Amino acid sequence: MTKQIYFAGGCFWGTEAYFAKLKGVVKTLCGYANGYTVKPTYEEVCRTDTGYVETVLVEYDPSVVPIEKLLTEFFKTINPTTKNRQGNDIGTQYRSGIYYSDETDAPIIQSYVMKKQEEYTKPIVTETLPLQNFYPAEEYHQHYLDKNPSGYCHVDLNMIREEDRK
Repeated sequence: MTKQIYFAGGCFWGTEAYFAKLKGVVKTLCGYANGYTVKPTYEEVCRTDTGYVETVLVEYDPSVVPIEKLLTEFFKTINPTTKNRQGNDIGTQYRSGIYYSDETDAPIIQSYVMKKQEEYTKPIVTETLPLQNFYPAEEYHQHYLDKNPSGYCHVDLNMIREEDRK
């Protein structure tokens, strides 16, 4: 039995590549979450008037990797105190967020973020919200860094410990 969680950590290429390498993750998919229009395109999302955020669907086996471990890995890849920015990517579509489709995940996520706040002097601005909608991104965005190994990525893909890799 698998579960799903959605992470927004700036450009979705790095977030997708990072989670795809984790043991227990069975599927990743780049897309757009929590916006106002139907089936947005990348160009529409970049205009910043759609409300969408670049997001990665992470389908995982909780018997192999618990949600808390996924949250720990996610926070390794972002600066949770910057609003609408990760790395060189700036704009509302690059805000950080954790979106859940299972209400039972909400208290786990909120508790984790509250505990994580103790590590920062600035407030964490990462959204923690229920998933309202999600549309897959165009095919060329899927597994982009596998297809383009020298592509831009603000995420250090070497941060994954060997024992956590597939």
